[in-house]
Amino acid sequence: MHVSCAPPAESSSRSASKVAALLLKLGSFCKPLIQRCHLAPSVIMEKLQPLFCTRNPARFPAGRSAKESGMGMASERINCPRSCSCQYLEVNCTGQQLQEFPEAIPLDTRQLILAANNISYLPAVELSFLADLVYLDCKKNLLGHDLDFTFIGVAKLVYLDLSFNNLTQVTFSTFSHLLSLVVLKISDNPSLVAIEKDAFANNTWLSHLDVSRTGLTFLDTSTVQDLPNLRFLGLSNNLWHCNCSFLDFITWMTESNIHFPDADDVTCYTPESLRALEMPAVEAQLHSSCLIQLYKQDYIFLCLAGFCIFFAGTMAAWLAGVCAVIYEVHISKGEEREEEETVT
Repeated sequence: MHVSCAPPAESSSRSASKVAALLLKLGSFCKPLIQRCHLAPSVIMEKLQPLFCTRNPARFPAGRSAKESGMGMASERINCPRSCSCQYLEVNCTGQQLQEFPEAIPLDTRQLILAANNISYLPAVELSFLADLVYLDCKKNLLGHDLDFTFIGVAKLVYLDLSFNNLTQVTFSTFSHLLSLVVLKISDNPSLVAIEKDAFANNTWLSHLDVSRTGLTFLDTSTVQDLPNLRFLGLSNNLWHCNCSFLDFITWMTESNIHFPDADDVTCYTPESLRALEMPAVEAQLHSSCLIQLYKQDYIFLCLAGFCIFFAGTMAAWLAGVCAVIYEVHISKGEEREEEETVT
């Protein structure tokens, strides 16, 4: 993986060595990120390169030597949350039984891992201090209820894992500020029962979306169909209600080029007659029933239309009969007058 960054114009060899070391560390940071996202390096680097190739004046202020800057970096690394391990641009708090969002996270953190804890709330203000965060892993926590506007201050986020939590719904305001988001995992949230139609309208870079093993029964086709870069969509082991309203989504699934992992497990849960059937078989059955089947309102409409047509026809025939009678009477009277005039 190659990163094209122009090094700062430093005359000393020690400064050049410092830049080389920084690039090596950048490579070691991006490699695991690419592996976790299962994406091509070019996709990730296109989003990450501006974050690392911009020189931070606060980190290397004018007039300070490379040695002094290195001491500053070392002091920042020492500032690490309790019970967490910190490496270059990364804070890892996995499995520390944390009850709350950790404090004293370095402001230059790019990768934050909070997996396998008991965190039930993500404070939007504290997150906004981490403006350069690109990777956030919060799987296996207790996050739930309302996450609207939680990520308003981390607009550079590329990877977000919220799986194995207690999410209940996803609205437009949940992820609308994550314009650079590429990978979103919200699987294994059994309480997740609703995703709004325009929930991902602003996430046009989204390539990997996993909503497997949730409480979803319906997903609007436009929710995922309008994502131009979507390549991976996890839908398995949900409680899909396969009725005529869901037929458009099933048709889109069978015709799209998107990869559906565990496609054999994308089955209907209701109605009972379609339970455990895979989507291609369900599509055939719904096509034959939904395109022919008439509902109660359809019968009411046909009855009203038939009555109106019958009434209109009856009235037209009556009017035509009346007109015909009047015409015949008028003609007969005219003939009688002519005969009387002829006799006289």
